[in-house]
Amino acid sequence: MKCIVCMTHVPDTASVIKIGADGKHIDESGIKWIVSPYDEYALEEALQLTESKGGEVTVVTYGPQRAEQGLRECLARGAHDAVHIEGGEATLGDSLAIAKVLAAAIKDREYDVILVGVKGVGTDNAQVGPMLAELLDLPHVTGVVKIEWGEGSVVAEREVEGGHEVVECPLPAVISATKGLNEPRYAALKGIMAAKRKPVEKLAVADLGLDEGALAGPEATYSVRSLELPPPKQAGKIIQGEDDPKAAAAELVKLLHDEAKVI
Repeated sequence: MKCIVCMTHVPDTASVIKIGADGKHIDESGIKWIVSPYDEYALEEALQLTESKGGEVTVVTYGPQRAEQGLRECLARGAHDAVHIEGGEATLGDSLAIAKVLAAAIKDREYDVILVGVKGVGTDNAQVGPMLAELLDLPHVTGVVKIEWGEGSVVAEREVEGGHEVVECPLPAVISATKGLNEPRYAALKGIMAAKRKPVEKLAVADLGLDEGALAGPEATYSVRSLELPPPKQAGKIIQGEDDPKAAAAELVKLLHDEAKVI
């Protein structure tokens, strides 16, 4: 089985986010960057699949120079090859632009399945996977928590509101992985040392026949006007109701109506 895993490099979920000076980007100083947690499930599934059925795992990312660190992490965990499409600062957050770049990089490669995280931590759009599948004219199953690999087909279980849905589709396909699909492994020291010596294929967006300037300009489907942090939480109010529950209930209703304005 030839597996392609799409990876995105994101701020550590424990990072303290600050708004940059331009008001449109985050301040990257002091940020630790990691493989997106949902992409870890995609990578682990690809590794387990090739370990059981044979094959290779190629990890592809579209991002700035620092994204190579994420590729090295994937190689350390067991991926066989890595492809880095350099760029992405101008198209950050534009799911369709990202999907177009990934599709152009993948379309002429051999693969049996493409695995992606259900969403990239940060923008949380959950759009790249379905868009990638549409651009490559492939079936797609999103939010997969359980999967059975057959010969030329796959049976995937996904969470839906109030239960689970079981979907069967032919391969090749795009599978979006989410929490619960597996338990991602850590990189062993041997893998870390080996990953330092492995080559990473470098591509520019122009090498794929695309114009990144156009993707970020006239063809852009997404733009950032401004970023702002959520307002600080106000202190809560405690209504003492032990002695007079009726009066406490009336006070609660009054506050919900007059201050919170939710009723």
